[in-house]
Amino acid sequence: MQTLTSSSANDPKVAKKYIADVLADKIIACKWCKLFCQRHMNDLQNGKERGLHFDEGAGARILHFFDFLRHSKGEFAGERFVLSDWQQAYLWVLFGWKRDDGMRRFRISYLEIARKNGKSTMASGIALYLLEGDREQGAEIYSAATKRDQAKIVHGEAVRMVRASGALSSRITLRADNMFDPKTNSKFEPLSSDYNSLDGLNIHGAIVDELHAHKTRDLWDVIETATGSRRQPMIFAITTAGVSRQSICREQHDYLTKVLDGSIQDDSYCGIIFTLDEGDSYEDETVWMKANPNLNVPAKLEDLQKKLIKAKEMPSALNAFLRLHMNVWTQAEQRWINPDAWSACNGQTHLDRLKEEPCFGGLDLSSTTDLTALVLKFPRTGDVLCWFWIPEDNIAMRERRDRVPFSAWVRGGFVETTPGNVIDYEYIKDRIRKVSKEFRGLKELGYDPYMATQIAIQLEEEGYNVVPVRQGWITMSPALKQLEKEYLGKELKHGDNPVLKWMAANLVVKQDSAGNYTPDKARSIDRIDGMVALCMAISRQMNARDVASIYESRGLLTI
Repeated sequence: MQTLTSSSANDPKVAKKYIADVLADKIIACKWCKLFCQRHMNDLQNGKERGLHFDEGAGARILHFFDFLRHSKGEFAGERFVLSDWQQAYLWVLFGWKRDDGMRRFRISYLEIARKNGKSTMASGIALYLLEGDREQGAEIYSAATKRDQAKIVHGEAVRMVRASGALSSRITLRADNMFDPKTNSKFEPLSSDYNSLDGLNIHGAIVDELHAHKTRDLWDVIETATGSRRQPMIFAITTAGVSRQSICREQHDYLTKVLDGSIQDDSYCGIIFTLDEGDSYEDETVWMKANPNLNVPAKLEDLQKKLIKAKEMPSALNAFLRLHMNVWTQAEQRWINPDAWSACNGQTHLDRLKEEPCFGGLDLSSTTDLTALVLKFPRTGDVLCWFWIPEDNIAMRERRDRVPFSAWVRGGFVETTPGNVIDYEYIKDRIRKVSKEFRGLKELGYDPYMATQIAIQLEEEGYNVVPVRQGWITMSPALKQLEKEYLGKELKHGDNPVLKWMAANLVVKQDSAGNYTPDKARSIDRIDGMVALCMAISRQMNARDVASIYESRGLLTI
């Protein structure tokens, strides 16, 4: 196993050598790392044509700034902060490039790398450099995250660095969750989306921590907008790979890949991704360095070997190993549905044969502004039929925010719209009546009493057999296990419905100490309404024996 050790000093020669060695294949590196290095070399040749030049003094300055810093935790606690070779190369490029007006070229930096490779500690040093090294008057620096506790991680490490440095502690005043330089009237604070006010920010520098954890783009947009009045602001995003293909993190990931491969030319955007290449096996230790350029500094080879053994023995741990330690994007943190096995159940349904076929329904009635799902499950044939509704006025917003093709789904007949910007419950009830008339074998309609009690009462008054299905362990765990059995055994037939397929990929479950499961809407990466409705239908299917005598004694009331 090749390893990359830290150098003895923070020196531009180290940065230059790393770039040259990567391009000469002397260092094991992934495609995106190589393209990052090649972009730098290309720009040295052609950058002048676009008003760019490389300032070696500026590149050296950021490296030498880290000589003032000390590690505060782990095996290097108390030692001078010597950047790893890849870190020196990255900072050398990021801070060395200038525009013709003398300002920094790069305004956004995206760094995606496996855990335990020093990204947060390096980010703390960068924040201090933006606070002190730029000598910007009235600079506002923030470490930003979805939660304030997460935002404090980078900020807290910077505080410890200041305390350990005589040069910095003489210039920076430390307060509770704030560091302040009175000479420049500049500050560095933690910032989060749950902060009481995000108005009035004038950001010179922002460290956006664990971007993959941002479920919406709101905080990112606030930060990006708040840099508009600064001469050379910098947003420095650090993250491991994520799970949602519709997230702000994936948006930045995809954008960077296009910049690096030349599909897009954006001279203000810098970034690097350390990950496995397509075709690499996660079991091959010789490629681990592609995602872990600090392998053994301090990421431990032995620790990764132990985690690999666990991942191979416990499929539920594989996604975590791939995402956190190989920096590979996965579908969900604890994905319940195997996508290949789900796709294998794409047999086409024959509606005419299902008109009289016994079936059970599940209704997941969402909030007034989002998706509602109705699913019918036919036990004897395995068929699954779905109906989805969304307020018509909300489609553009959902597509823009979540990058989900609702318009295409509406055109394809997979999603229906209700007038206005809220779900029209009368419209839903009318569609349920029509579905019941078309599929006369509908025996029960399960619903979540938390959201749909009122509509259920109204349907019951009309003679429909509606049954509450509570979203707890006792009810949902048997249904989830039955669903797993059916789709893995290819007993399910969902017709390759794209909306349900999307929701299946989103589904994350949580487990209690007794081994029971329930869908986890909070941790699922996006909407799972259809899968919840399917589980409710399966739950009623599994209880069919308990209600068989009712059908035999009076039959099913239909309208």
